[in-house]
Amino acid sequence: MTQYLVRSAGWRLDELDDLVARAEGLRARIKIHVCCQWRGLLLCFLLSCLGIGMTDSAHSQSLPMGFVYVDQVVPELRTELRYRLADNFVGANVNGYSGKRAILTRQAALALGLVQAELRTQGLGLLIFDAYRPQRAVDHFARWAKDLSADDMKQRYYPEVEKTELFSQGYIAARSGHSRGSTVDLTLVSLSPPFQHLDMGTVFDFFSPRSWLGATGLTATQEQNRALLQRTMKKYGFTPYSKEWWHFTLHPEPFPDTYFDFEIRDDLGAQ
Repeated sequence: MTQYLVRSAGWRLDELDDLVARAEGLRARIKIHVCCQWRGLLLCFLLSCLGIGMTDSAHSQSLPMGFVYVDQVVPELRTELRYRLADNFVGANVNGYSGKRAILTRQAALALGLVQAELRTQGLGLLIFDAYRPQRAVDHFARWAKDLSADDMKQRYYPEVEKTELFSQGYIAARSGHSRGSTVDLTLVSLSPPFQHLDMGTVFDFFSPRSWLGATGLTATQEQNRALLQRTMKKYGFTPYSKEWWHFTLHPEPFPDTYFDFEIRDDLGAQ
């Protein structure tokens, strides 16, 4: 019984013993006899009296130091996290995407605020498709890529490339810059409802040379829209990726060598 209660509360038995010792003073004052099999349950009560509390660890998580919700920094910036929906190349909700709020390092979010401010003068704004991406999501992509039977979204997202070549052609990798927290996928939209997407020539996550920065066969309008996005993002410190018109990384990055794996949720506290 004790072990069940301890595991439910998210504690190890050695941590329990330490916390019980800390609660001994309170136990003596209220003169409660502690039965061994109820130590875990009683500890929850005692620590709550002390104001310590044993809350569900999932609900007590905070954003890592240096990370923010983008909407806290740039409130008018629009977000449509594609990997929490089924409209993506996997065709399902991706592991780690439980919330709809985009997360980035503070530096990247502040830089996006400068981009948004400049675009606003032209009646335009940014729409985020993806920002920070947990490593578990990258692992999900890798498993999906190896499952050759899962090809429901081929015609929409990768009609010109075989699934077996997604790794070799650089569309999917074992690690992603997104997991470092300063990479963002986005496009341009009008600031007035219905927030029309500007025509970029392909949809987001279209695995094809048509998505490359040097793509040919685009209309003049599509070329102008891509050039505006590239020019404005680069002006404020973002570097584009040559094979994806929507993909940008802030340089220098605050965490150039760290790949994070915390879940994307809408209720993570700030540090």
